Amino acid sequence: MELEFECSNVNKWKEALASYEACVESFNKPNLISLDDYYRKQLPSLIHQRNPNPHINTTELSKLVRWKLTRGKWRPRLLDFVSSLDDSSVKSASEKAFKSLPDLTTAVSELTVLKGVGPATASAVLAAYAPDVAPFMSDEAMGAALGHSKDYSLKQYLLFADKLQAKAKELVSEENSFTPSDVERALWSSAIGLKLKASKSNQDSEIKTTKNSKRK
Repeated sequence: MELEFECSNVNKWKEALASYEACVESFNKPNLISLDDYYRKQLPSLIHQRNPNPHINTTELSKLVRWKLTRGKWRPRLLDFVSSLDDSSVKSASEKAFKSLPDLTTAVSELTVLKGVGPATASAVLAAYAPDVAPFMSDEAMGAALGHSKDYSLKQYLLFADKLQAKAKELVSEENSFTPSDVERALWSSAIGLKLKASKSNQDSEIKTTKNSKRK
């Protein structure tokens, strides 16, 4: 199902969001299901257990980056940079970032002092802690909200977050809760669903062509 960002039909958004786990499963990427479960369920709980000084450590950041790269484009060098970061630096930067919210400019800037952490990775860290404020800057959601820009700057993230926050407010009601992170997952699910459908269609066509060739 194709989901346009401008769509105001709440049921279509709910349908796209409900398909998220199925999309993750059908992606056929090693460890993505367990990494996604960690990122969406275990990591947020771990961070909030550390209140009043919430933070993440290097191991958790490395696992988050592994999730981000597995769900998106694999860049092993990025993982190497992050895995070699000093634990105290990661704890300090993340604690300052979480305490800066809802000021996204400061929060992202506190995290991007870490080597290997750009605005997109910073957004994933913030989304794990505050999904109601900071959506993850995925390629698919960026494409839907802002057009297919390859600009992963702080300025672009702020535009992206603002649009997803506004869309979440538009969709929320007494019956429906929607966060900016829900909007991101719905857009990702829609885009990935279309890609998987197109891929299956191409495979079916190739099989059909091969069968017809053999008949000749």
